[in-house]
Amino acid sequence: MKLTSDDETLAENKVLLLYILNKIGKPISNDSLLNLVLAVTDMNYFYFQQFLLDLLENGYIMKFAKEDCSFYEITAFGKETLDLTQDILPGIIKLRVDSNFKTEMETFENEHSVIAEYTPRKENYFDITCKIVDRNETIFEVKTFAGSPSQAKEIVDNWKTHANEMYPAILQILTNTQKESSAL
Repeated sequence: MKLTSDDETLAENKVLLLYILNKIGKPISNDSLLNLVLAVTDMNYFYFQQFLLDLLENGYIMKFAKEDCSFYEITAFGKETLDLTQDILPGIIKLRVDSNFKTEMETFENEHSVIAEYTPRKENYFDITCKIVDRNETIFEVKTFAGSPSQAKEIVDNWKTHANEMYPAILQILTNTQKESSAL
């Protein structure tokens, strides 16, 4: 696909983004939106970013930052425009979106409810953040550090794999009044 040559393809891809954002019905991160788009069509990352920028500049979508992440949501003007233009979106693309949407959204929800990442600060010092997010709200977050990249990766991988066990255990520890603490 050439970005400057085929106006119909450009319009289709922008309408596709509006169509997906409308189906989601809530703010979504840039990466998550890209993954949903790639589940239904082959789109170059740089074109995707340009389409988002064009939609943003024209008021069809809005962008806001939350916890160092950008989120996008369709505007009322974007919904009106989608109503007028969704006929240019090929039926097969709509069918793919509609067919894949539930599965992809479940995957998106599961992937984005448990988040863990590490950031290098110095050669042997890594900040680690592990959290649980529900409907774009952080409901639990813990921060720690690691002394090596392998330890940081191990902590992140363990959280992603075992958060459903660790989270209740941590809450239990935090809410449990220690009877032994009065003896100290």
